[in-house]
Amino acid sequence: MTRNRSLLFVVSALFVLLFVVVGAQAAEEGGNVATERATEIFKWTNFAIVAGVLYWVFAKYLPPKFRSHAETISSAITRAASAKAAAEAQLREAETRLANLQKEVAELRAYAEREAAAEVERLRAATQRDIQKIAAAKAEIEAAERAARLELKALAANLAVDGAESLLAKQLTPKAQESLISNFVKSLEGRPN
Repeated sequence: MTRNRSLLFVVSALFVLLFVVVGAQAAEEGGNVATERATEIFKWTNFAIVAGVLYWVFAKYLPPKFRSHAETISSAITRAASAKAAAEAQLREAETRLANLQKEVAELRAYAEREAAAEVERLRAATQRDIQKIAAAKAEIEAAERAARLELKALAANLAVDGAESLLAKQLTPKAQESLISNFVKSLEGRPN
């Protein structure tokens, strides 16, 4: 503000000096020219006053407005720069993710192929175990069938023997036994030794 006051003081002093010089010249020339000169001085004085008032108003009120506008613009530029930096960071991150996406897809495919091959091997091993179990069960069934057949044959033979024994016991009376034995002995006598 001191600069503005000193400038205003210098301008005012120049105007006063101008009036003194013009007044002195008018006094020398005298008459009609003096009236014209006085009018001209009055016009310049009015101009100087109006210019001084305008300068004072602009000097007092406009700099704060300009500063506030400059600060607003500066903060907007700062926000825009930070938004631009954030957008560029997001762009770089997206580009990195996109570049890594192909790699991740390839890794996922390789992992899926390994898992599928492992699953195929697990299924084959399970199938082989099931086949072996089925073969063992089949052999067991066949062995049980053979054992059952043998047991059945033994039971049938026992039943046949028991049935024949009971039939013989009924039909073989002591008299029939003597007759059989005598026939057997007779058949032996007729044979050569």
